[in-house]
Amino acid sequence: MSRGRMSDPDVQVDQLAAAEDRKEAAAPVSGWHLVIRLGVGVSLLVGVLLTMFAWPNSEVAPRDVPIAVVGPAGAVDEVEQQLDTAMPGAFAVEPAADAGAARQLIEDREVYGAIAVTPDGPPQVLVASAASPAVSQLIETVADRMTQQLTDAPTPQVEDVVAHPADDARGSGFSSSALPMVMGGMAIGYAMSLAITGVWRRVTGALVAAVGGGLVAALVAQTWLGVLDGAYLANAGVFGLTFAAISLTIIGLGSLLGRVGLGLGALVILLLGNPLSGVTTSPDMLPSGWGTLGQLLPPGAGGTLLRSTAFFDGAAAGGPVLVLASWLVLGLLLAAAGWAKTERVTAGSTNQAVPASS
Repeated sequence: MSRGRMSDPDVQVDQLAAAEDRKEAAAPVSGWHLVIRLGVGVSLLVGVLLTMFAWPNSEVAPRDVPIAVVGPAGAVDEVEQQLDTAMPGAFAVEPAADAGAARQLIEDREVYGAIAVTPDGPPQVLVASAASPAVSQLIETVADRMTQQLTDAPTPQVEDVVAHPADDARGSGFSSSALPMVMGGMAIGYAMSLAITGVWRRVTGALVAAVGGGLVAALVAQTWLGVLDGAYLANAGVFGLTFAAISLTIIGLGSLLGRVGLGLGALVILLLGNPLSGVTTSPDMLPSGWGTLGQLLPPGAGGTLLRSTAFFDGAAAGGPVLVLASWLVLGLLLAAAGWAKTERVTAGSTNQAVPASS
């Protein structure tokens, strides 16, 4: 016996495709006003995207970058004047008793580097390329100019107090990990929001993915690529906390506001938080005020916290941890509000479906 045509999978596929074509053909044509508005809207969105990603980098410059200066009071004042003459407003000088105290300030992440004035000879320059390769290079350049003015020595003595690992000497690998950290948290949030039904199931799935993703991300970045130092579990915890803060924020916004909330999450995390994170340069080199804002958002706080755990034994980690924990709690509160809203709607629908007793 031959099979009927309806049992043929290819015929069924063709019929489904034909049905979809008829459905599309029967749908009303979009109005020209909608077409024009959508085209203009997307054009403006392109401008916003370009502005948010290109503008901060185009305005990168040192602004009150904290550095220490070691030497007699008169010498410190002279160095501060020279720095302000060379680059007005670029540095905020903090006196240090000696080179050891300056190193401690660098290791505690209170300053980016130091210039130690010596009685005879070029100044000694202390930098921390792990804190910011861009700022370290800037300090070396300014110190070299000072050396040419004060002595006949061609270059100053430079000591990198806290350097990147040998496998990532220029810090490019660390900088490149910033966007995947952001995208990983967003991927978790959107995957749970779109694929899972039930607010608390989404939250649970996101937390599981954040913990697992943190362990995997640290394994790749530290064990395989070698771009991180420090304790593996501490770095994994930073990745996981950042993933959780971002994903729960997106889940909470989506649960409460629907598609609008999911779009708002992308706006805050990707379009605002990522360009202002300061991971590739330094928050102190972004336009005034914007660097501070970036550190109050998950991408900036996560990048700063990862530097602390990977290279500075957790120094100055309290602020970023507080920021990420606050976003995580905010996400949970938004998710709870969305759940309560859904429960009210469900209860109202159920009450309307039950006829009133006579």
